Amino acid sequence: MVRCRDICQMNLDGMWLLAGEAGLDRVVSWTYVVMSRPFADHMNQGDFALCSVDFKHFDWHEVEKVMRELNDLKISGFAVSIRDEIEPVPKRILKLAEELSLPLFQIRWKKASFVDIAQSIGNYIMEENNKANRKGEFLYNLLFGYDINERYIAKIAGLFGMDFSIPRRVGIIVVDRVYGDNLENDEHTYNYYMSCMTKLISDMKDATLFMNFLNKGVLLFPDYEDDRIIKQLEHILNQLDDNTQFRERMKSTCILGRPYLNPQDYGKSYQEAKSLICKKDALTNSQKKKVISSSMMGIYKFLFANGNKEEIQAYCEKRLRRLEEYDSANNTDLIDTFLAYYMNGFNISKTATALFIHRNTLQYRLSKISELLDMELDDYMEYLEMINCIMVKKLMFS
Repeated sequence: MVRCRDICQMNLDGMWLLAGEAGLDRVVSWTYVVMSRPFADHMNQGDFALCSVDFKHFDWHEVEKVMRELNDLKISGFAVSIRDEIEPVPKRILKLAEELSLPLFQIRWKKASFVDIAQSIGNYIMEENNKANRKGEFLYNLLFGYDINERYIAKIAGLFGMDFSIPRRVGIIVVDRVYGDNLENDEHTYNYYMSCMTKLISDMKDATLFMNFLNKGVLLFPDYEDDRIIKQLEHILNQLDDNTQFRERMKSTCILGRPYLNPQDYGKSYQEAKSLICKKDALTNSQKKKVISSSMMGIYKFLFANGNKEEIQAYCEKRLRRLEEYDSANNTDLIDTFLAYYMNGFNISKTATALFIHRNTLQYRLSKISELLDMELDDYMEYLEMINCIMVKKLMFS
């Protein structure tokens, strides 16, 4: 994927940066020549806009309005070309670019045309996308190929500088999306989100393969003892989810399989990560992590190897039956309330806030739970027993 910073480093003849350097890490998805409104019908997040200041259709007052409007649409950068270069870019335009952290470029009127610039940037974007696709193809073959021999491994190692003497593990990035009224816009936002993710992961120093697969991100990375890559992934996913462009619309979790030294076992790591997807919410709710693995299941993971799963399931269902039956009959959430009260340290205010309910509503629910289970909620041993039953059902039988 390409950023405005990469466009700067292309050193295109007749194009240079004027202002807005703080926004150079914006990801560029394509180029677009500004011509007619409404821009929202033609432009998407990540588009790089080119505008001709001809003083007839676009004067500086109009350019200022366009910059604000397109910035609200989350464009990546803005370039102007001044007819016959009859005057410099006004200081107020430069100041606006700085305020918006919107990279502002100038294109020389005579020596370089919009078509030349747009084609050069477009070709560069396509080349970078092809590189990413090639990495994805190699990763797909590593995970699902039938003939992962030494020659093939040597080829990948040479192309991408990968050291296969280090154990590697697979991560599956699951993106939870909130849909709005405009499904087409939602899809553009998701594609841009994944483009940003691809760029951030490709910028990681350690050799990492990444691909978009079945509406998920899949990566293969070296497993170091200091967990530095896992920490980088935590940072990347938090950075994306906290971005104003995606906040409240996209939320990602990376699920890890176990590390393996033999490349022929990478497929196992993928399947292990895949098996945890259905348990993602239980694990993230309990530990507030963006990167999770089976090790986060603690003592519960040993139950998976136990031969008496039916007995464990029957026990848990017996302990939870009254709450489950009440929830089913009354369309309530007593089990989730019970768990949230524990996760929030038995704090009434924090639990009510987490559940988006009033304190009095929470007090009523807790009283009903105590009544149905015939237990005092300050009996922590009994409470922990019920929590274990809830977690076992979520992790083992969901």
